[in-house]
Amino acid sequence: MKANIYFFLLLILFTSCKKDNIAYKSDFNKSYQAWINFKESSGNSYRYAIATSSWTGSSSETIITVKEGKVIQRSYIAKNLIPATNQLEIIEEWMEDESKLGSHERGATFRTLDEIYKEVKDKWLLKRDHADTYFESGNNGMISTCGFVEKGCQDDCFQGVHINFIEKI
Repeated sequence: MKANIYFFLLLILFTSCKKDNIAYKSDFNKSYQAWINFKESSGNSYRYAIATSSWTGSSSETIITVKEGKVIQRSYIAKNLIPATNQLEIIEEWMEDESKLGSHERGATFRTLDEIYKEVKDKWLLKRDHADTYFESGNNGMISTCGFVEKGCQDDCFQGVHINFIEKI
């Protein structure tokens, strides 16, 4: 009888242990706590910039403004490198207010940092055998880079997010 109880307890212990499938879990948790602290101190009102870039010289930045937890503005600027002069030219620029959010196709999806942190945990930080995963928290402990690159991919393969800045408004 005693042996059955020990066997049953061991069975519960081993079956309840779930393999952790998140890369950079400790770093993510610290960053998430920094975000929670910032969110509280800012009244959940802030702006942040998502950047993209390509090996071809094109780049963009989308700035999302959030007030009291709701996205109220999105602006976008896209640039292209002119190889002959090594100068950047603006090829597109616009701003959407709350009534026009989503009216442009280009630019980062408008979402709150709560939504980004959820996507980080649920999608971009999942451990993958076929990809290299990245996580950085250079915005006062909050996320600055998170995503993955499929092994063997050559050009513009990063799937994730680059956040240039996060600031109170």
